[in-house]
Amino acid sequence: MRRGIAATALVASLALAATACGGDDSGSDSGGPVTITWWDTSNATNEAPTYQALVKEFEAANKDIKVDYVNVPFDQAQNKFDTAAGSKGAPDILRSEVGWTPAFAKKSFFLPLDGTEALADESKFKPNLLEQAKYEGKTYGVPFTTDTLALVYNKELFEKAGVEAPKTWDDLKKAAATIKDKTGVDGYWGSTQAYYAQTFLYGEGTDTVDADAQKITVNSAEAKKAYGTWQSLFSGKGLHKADTTADAYAHIQEAFVSGKVAAIMQGPWEITNFYKGSAFKDKNNLGIATVPAGSTGKAGAPTGGHNLSVYAGSDKAHQEASLKFVKFMTSAKAQETIALKNSTLPTRDDAYTAEVKADPGIAGYQSVLAAAQPRPALAEYSSLWGPLDTELLKIAGGKESLDKGLSSAETAIAKLVPDFSK
Repeated sequence: MRRGIAATALVASLALAATACGGDDSGSDSGGPVTITWWDTSNATNEAPTYQALVKEFEAANKDIKVDYVNVPFDQAQNKFDTAAGSKGAPDILRSEVGWTPAFAKKSFFLPLDGTEALADESKFKPNLLEQAKYEGKTYGVPFTTDTLALVYNKELFEKAGVEAPKTWDDLKKAAATIKDKTGVDGYWGSTQAYYAQTFLYGEGTDTVDADAQKITVNSAEAKKAYGTWQSLFSGKGLHKADTTADAYAHIQEAFVSGKVAAIMQGPWEITNFYKGSAFKDKNNLGIATVPAGSTGKAGAPTGGHNLSVYAGSDKAHQEASLKFVKFMTSAKAQETIALKNSTLPTRDDAYTAEVKADPGIAGYQSVLAAAQPRPALAEYSSLWGPLDTELLKIAGGKESLDKGLSSAETAIAKLVPDFSK
């Protein structure tokens, strides 16, 4: 799950126009190298250089394959790929957010990878991550990077206040008040975004929908309790009020890395940015804990991350070259390199080497992966957060009651999954 990945629209559009050529016959008939196109959706500044270096390493070891690397802004990639695949002009490989798999697999845009070279090391990957790459029993991606949400906190501020990482949301409220009294800074600043609010639903044993029962549950008693807890964390001693501006994400992040707030909920995609902040010049000051539990006593956070998927519309030569490239990029060696350079979480256990785990951010997030909850294999699932983003912003800003907001979200979600009952 990535946010705020910037790129120049003009440069992106020119690059995409020039390279959205999956399935062309470049090199396949002439006997020369086969050129495959890879759309990488990572951060162009912090992460892309690592991937570009690995591309060169792959090409050096595979003289018959060339990789046309294109960095596509994450927030544009899903729609761009959908359009390109629909017109048979998609890239051969996509760095696909895990939530995109059901929709693209349902449209037959992704190639099933079971039994292919790309999944030769299938047993090495974490089972719950492979599950997220499946749709109707088939695997449509190889886990590339993974992430989840955690409660990240400033150890120094927590120690000054004499508090520990909270186990429940009530514990967090008490800790936030104590931190405010002892240090003068707010103890917690929550997000209004639906993705972050997902943890509260899991803590009450529910979700936006029950995919198996085909039922919308966003307005259920359990969901109301979950969102009620979420709403309560925007008021009270040591609890920062909701930021409803367009720059809320950046404001929360900046406050945390500069030591102006003691704890937030965040994912490992920000590890490198944590370390750039004045509060975490000593990396070991970064505390990482499982998100607090709800009334069920269980804690849960959404599983995010990315898979490498192969375009089903490419010809055989390009698919074979793509499968070889995917295997290389998801190998233990490549995953270790990516983790060391980008501070992202590997998807296979044998890539968590001693050197990788020496990074406190990676080690910390690895320890909370047990609470990561896979999303249901529902093609429309990721789109369900859209209506909630709209309504939760109004609720947090005091412009709408919780009941009205959830009722409106339920109505909007019903249009996205018309076969589901309320």
